[in-house]
Amino acid sequence: MAEIAIEDGKASNGDAHLQEPLANGQPGGQPSKSPETTAEKLKRIALANLLVILTVAGVIVGVMIGLGVRSAGLSKIQIIYFGFPGELLIRLLKMIIIPLVVCSLVSGAASIDPKALGKLGGWAMLFFLVTTLIASTIGVIMAFLIKPGVVTGAKPIIAGLDNSTVQAKEVIDSFLDLVRNIFPSNLVAAAFQSYATHYKLKEVVVNGTPNFSVEKIPYGKDVDGMNILGLVVFAIVFGIALRKLGEEGEILIRFFNSFNEATMVLVSWIMWYAPLGIMFLVAEKIVEMEDVGVLFASLGKYIAACMLGHFIHGAVVLPLIYFVITRKNPYSFLLGIVTALATAFGTSSSSATLPLMMRCVEDMGVSKHISRFILPIGATVNMDGAACFQCVAAVFIAQLNNVSLNFIQVITILVTATASSVGAAGIPAGGVLTLAIILEAVSLPTNDISLILAVDWLVDRTCTVLNVEGDAFGAGLLQYFVDRQADTEAQTGQLTEVRLDDDGPAKPENSPLIEKRGLPAAENPPAYTANTHDMESVM
Repeated sequence: MAEIAIEDGKASNGDAHLQEPLANGQPGGQPSKSPETTAEKLKRIALANLLVILTVAGVIVGVMIGLGVRSAGLSKIQIIYFGFPGELLIRLLKMIIIPLVVCSLVSGAASIDPKALGKLGGWAMLFFLVTTLIASTIGVIMAFLIKPGVVTGAKPIIAGLDNSTVQAKEVIDSFLDLVRNIFPSNLVAAAFQSYATHYKLKEVVVNGTPNFSVEKIPYGKDVDGMNILGLVVFAIVFGIALRKLGEEGEILIRFFNSFNEATMVLVSWIMWYAPLGIMFLVAEKIVEMEDVGVLFASLGKYIAACMLGHFIHGAVVLPLIYFVITRKNPYSFLLGIVTALATAFGTSSSSATLPLMMRCVEDMGVSKHISRFILPIGATVNMDGAACFQCVAAVFIAQLNNVSLNFIQVITILVTATASSVGAAGIPAGGVLTLAIILEAVSLPTNDISLILAVDWLVDRTCTVLNVEGDAFGAGLLQYFVDRQADTEAQTGQLTEVRLDDDGPAKPENSPLIEKRGLPAAENPPAYTANTHDMESVM
C-alpha cells in the first residue's frame, strides 16, 4: 500500500521537467504570462460562444428583416423565393434525422446493459410523464384564470380563414393507431409514412324498410409523415438483439457506432449554417403574416394563455425540478442549449432540432450513451408544450361555445392531453391534429379548430421550445442519476475489498518455540513470510 501511494505521488516522465526550476527562477518550465486584459477576456468568451451568439442574433435580425420587408408587399412566389435559405436548413435537418435516430438508438441500446437500459428508460418515461401532466395542469389553470374564450358578442371571425372541419377520430381509434405505428409493417415506408385511421360512411337499411342509418366504418390509410415512433422502437429492440449476440454482433455494433459518429460530424457542419437558415425562417414567417392587429385583437387572450403557460413551465417548473434533484444551477444548463432552443423556435419542429440538441447536451457534459438514447425517445413521446397548448385550446373552445366543464371533464382533458401528446408528430402543427381527440373525448365541437390553426404558427414555436427543453433536462437528470450510481458502486466496491482483506481466515501461528517442541509448523510458511514483510512495509 505504501509503495502504491509513493508511485501515485510521483510525476510522470513527460511532466517531470515541469517541476524543475529554470535558470531564471520561473517554476514549472512555463513562460510567464501577462494578466489578461478585459478586451482579450471578452474576445475569448465571444469565440467560445460564437455559435450561440450567431444563432440568437439570427433570430433577432430575422425579426427585423421580416418587419422591414413586410412593407414591400411581396407576392406569394416572391415570399417563397425569399425564404429559400430557411427551407434549405429544414431540408438539411430532416435529411439527418433518420440516420441519426436509428444509429444512435442502436448503438446506445447495444452499449448499455439490459438492466441499466430498462432502468434508464423507466426513469426517462417517468420524468416525461410527470412533466407532461404538470404542463397539462398549467394549461388548464391558465385557461380558467385568463378566460380566453369568454368574449362579449359573437365568436371571433378572421377574414380569409378556412372554416373547414378537421376530421375527428374516435378516441379508441387514435390509441389503436398509436399501437399500430409502434409496430410498422414496412420499415422503409416508416421513414416517410405513418398509419392513420380514416372513415367512410355506409348506409345501413333497417329491417328492409326505406329508413336507413349511416354507419361510420374505419379503414387504414398511409399518410405522409415520418413514423418516428416505429423507427425508435425497432432501433432499441435491434440494439438489444445485437448485444445479445455477443461477439457475433460486435462488427455490426461498431458499424453503427462509426455511422453515428460520422453523422454527428455532419451535424456539427450544419450547426454553422443554422443561424443563417433561422434568420430567413423567422423573416419569412413574419412577412407572410396576415393582419396581426386583427389576429391579436380576436385571439390575443388565447395566445397570452398559451405563452404564459409555456413560460411558467419552461422557466420555473422544469428548472425547479432539475435544481431540487441535482442541486445544480439549471439556468447555466439552459444557457448551454440556447442554440438548440433558437433552432426549435425557428424550425417549429422538435424532430428537426434533435441533431443540434444532441450536440448541445453533449457539450454540457451528458455522455453520448445517454444523449443519443434518451433524446430520440424524448423527441417522440415528450410533448410538454403540446399538452399545455391542447388543454388551453380545449377550455378555450368550451368557453367560446358557452359549455361549462365539470370536474370529470377537466380530468378527462388532462388525461387525454397527456396521453395523446405521446402520439403527436414532432412536426409543425403536429399538436393540432391530436386536439380533435381531446374535443371528441369531452363532446366539444371541432369546428373551432380553424381558429387554433390561425395562430398556430406562433404558438407552435413556443410549444417546440418547451418540448426540446424538457428533453434536454431529462437527459441532464439521467446523467446525474448515472453518475451518482457510479459513485455509490465505487464506494461500495472499496468497502467490499477492505472487508474481504480484514475478514480473511486467520493465519496459523508459526513460532520457533513451537518448532523446538516438535509440533507441526504452519502448512504454508512462505506465504506467511511474504505477508509479514507486507505488514512491515505498511507499518
